[in-house]
Amino acid sequence: MRILKRALSKAISSAPPHWQQGFFDHLVRCSESYAEKWEYVPQNPVRARLVKIPDEWPWQGEVVRLEAL
Repeated sequence: MRILKRALSKAISSAPPHWQQGFFDHLVRCSESYAEKWEYVPQNPVRARLVKIPDEWPWQGEVVRLEAL
């Protein structure tokens, strides 16, 4: 993750910082944790009061859904 963040920071033309203060990488180790994270993300625009329900957010979707092991 560190290598990816460094490469992206170099590619972004705006001034740093590019990453949220206090951000940490989290390794999802089990299907329960994965499900919690999967449900957390669609709620972000609701928590920010941009929409009332997640389905109203036009930029949601699955890029790649990982299957639980």
